[in-house]
Amino acid sequence: KRSMAKLRIVWKKSDIGRPERQSRTIKALGFHKLNSVVIHEDTPQIRGMVRAVAHLVECSEVNE
Repeated sequence: KRSMAKLRIVWKKSDIGRPERQSRTIKALGFHKLNSVVIHEDTPQIRGMVRAVAHLVECSEVNE
């Protein structure tokens, strides 16, 4: 069974002064502090969340 690809997401820019929806998306991705890193499965739902806050985060694929 092939394991699903993973995404490494880094929170790079503050959500201060951004719309509330973007702040909630950052929290929903699992971030607590600026410059922190989370790893998520590469699903359409996660891709959509990353796209919504693409100007605040950096995303790359993790090869395992």
